[in-house]
Amino acid sequence: MQTPAPARTASSAVDVSQLTVGILGGTGPQGRGLAYRLARAGQAVVIGSRAPERAQATAAELGLTGYSNIEAARYSDIVIVTVPWEGHAATLKEVREELAGKLVIDSVNPLGFDSMGAYALHPEEGSAAQQAAALLPEARVTAAFHHLSATVLTDSAIDAIETDVLVLGDNRADTDTVQALVDRIPGMRGIYAGRLRNAHQVEALVANLISVNRRYKRHAGLRITDV
Repeated sequence: MQTPAPARTASSAVDVSQLTVGILGGTGPQGRGLAYRLARAGQAVVIGSRAPERAQATAAELGLTGYSNIEAARYSDIVIVTVPWEGHAATLKEVREELAGKLVIDSVNPLGFDSMGAYALHPEEGSAAQQAAALLPEARVTAAFHHLSATVLTDSAIDAIETDVLVLGDNRADTDTVQALVDRIPGMRGIYAGRLRNAHQVEALVANLISVNRRYKRHAGLRITDV
């Protein structure tokens, strides 16, 4: 017997279809994958990078528009941060003015790697998302998209990505909007997972998923049961 698909949440009623999403760090694997999936779902997407020419090259491959990170932030209604942890703070300081009043989704995972594998780092602010909130006091910071495989995101042969996306934030309207954006991608479901202060354990869980994937040679995701 076929397993029924998870029920959609009330946030699916939020209309985000007319909003432009900017991907900061959109030339990296995760940013490129999210840009591809959102654009494929019909969302208007622009790609940002520290190097505008790289953003333009990546965007051209996806049929999108590429800018510098500053311009991408300026021209977007919602911004997803996908830059490497090492450049997280510097990038956000650079685009602070452009992000004032806007909804920001931080998807950065502070991780270290050594001979034993991946492990979680401990930012002074508590998490990457909390660092973003501290650096962007005039923006509306949320956290989501942490546990997605870039390999799966960019695989055009996969039509639906069957996974849940944990969404965190301190404002109900903002987390509902992020959940609605997640729900636009076939197979994905946005699940509210607490306030921004709980972002550290969500970011850190990626280290466990990396270990799962390495042991079982898979691209594991998450499903929340009984919701």
